[in-house]
Amino acid sequence: MAFLNVEHLRKSFVSPDGDEVPVVDVREFSLSEGKQLGLRGASGSGKTTFLHLIAGILRPDEGSIFFDGEVIADVKGHRADGLSEGERDRLRANAIGYVFQSFNLLQGYTCLENLLLPMAFSDYVDKKRAEELLKQVGLGHRMRHYPRQLSVGQQQRVAVARALVNQPKLVLADEPTGNLDPTNASQALDLLRELCAETNAALLLVSHDHAIVKSFDENLDWRELNEAFDQVTGKT
Repeated sequence: MAFLNVEHLRKSFVSPDGDEVPVVDVREFSLSEGKQLGLRGASGSGKTTFLHLIAGILRPDEGSIFFDGEVIADVKGHRADGLSEGERDRLRANAIGYVFQSFNLLQGYTCLENLLLPMAFSDYVDKKRAEELLKQVGLGHRMRHYPRQLSVGQQQRVAVARALVNQPKLVLADEPTGNLDPTNASQALDLLRELCAETNAALLLVSHDHAIVKSFDENLDWRELNEAFDQVTGKT
């Protein structure tokens, strides 16, 4: 079995008019340890939901997610096995890094504190590593600054550093360059991939940008992977 393996994964949401709308319907997906994969798909087509399911933020309606020997979820009919919510939280803290499109930095905390806080939920707080990582992303001189005092590109670099601070085995990146201009987007992408390679962290990046996804040696089209694509996007 692969490092990350997904089987018959389904997730639906109820629309404002009460209809159940399938968002994710993935028959099979796998990712090997240390591999970097780009997944391309239109905005609003279920990519974020897919990442949330893998991370254990959401529970599937049906299907299985296996990650590094752990059963994150295994839902079949009325039977639901897998990790509890608390166990999923601990798994994310220790083994899964997440780069959000909107950064999700805590505005009342400094750059350094934004890295130290996720460490507090893991097994060990290493202030020196957090400081070194901020230096590595070019923000050694901004450690005591708050997110609002940084440029958009600098905020994204903090978000990348935060995702890698606990040395995760898997990094999930949701449109990580979507709010950046082309120059900062290229720099952020290179930085993310280099840091993942250094620690042998697997990387699953989703984006609507064809050029970004094609820069990966391994890439997939979300429309081909997600059988609910046409339903969620309204395409026929």
